[in-house]
Amino acid sequence: MMRNGFTEIHGHLSALFAAGDLIAQRPDLAFIELGPTHLRPALLYLRDQEGFRHLVLLTAVDWLEAGQFQLTYLLCNRAARLDLGLRVRIPRDPASMESIHDLWPTAATYQRELREMFGIDFPGSPRLHEDFILEGWQEIPPYRRDFDTLEYARKAFAQRPGRETRDPATHMQQQLYPPVPPRAEPPATGGKG
Repeated sequence: MMRNGFTEIHGHLSALFAAGDLIAQRPDLAFIELGPTHLRPALLYLRDQEGFRHLVLLTAVDWLEAGQFQLTYLLCNRAARLDLGLRVRIPRDPASMESIHDLWPTAATYQRELREMFGIDFPGSPRLHEDFILEGWQEIPPYRRDFDTLEYARKAFAQRPGRETRDPATHMQQQLYPPVPPRAEPPATGGKG
């Protein structure tokens, strides 16, 4: 069951900003997809007209096969106890989206993280190109799906004596069910009978 608030909000967003379908996850959580050019006006509308004054998070998903990133802006209306996520798809290369740090100052931190971990640019966002988490990182952003973690580990971390790679299934089988040593036969008694 979905709260009527989402249906009404979706109707307004559809009329004003050509919003996509409403996807309800729970009665208090829903998502709507928008085009990138409609994001800022929709965020302003939701903040100023619908009471979604808190930016909960800004995150990304790499749709490598589609050549896109999906950005999700999760907003909260505390008075109505509703969370609404706006999803926006942008081209993967070059990946760039308008900054919203002027709407919610905390967005600058999320945008710095997304630039460093996914390579998404947010022009004008403060301190965007300063190292955030990965000091001195020279590889492609590590949250991109085409980043090869195993290859990076092989290049960056040399093999050393004592380091071995184990098949996880076999290793866990041995850890959970160690082999039982065969029972020793009792010594034969040499008695006469």
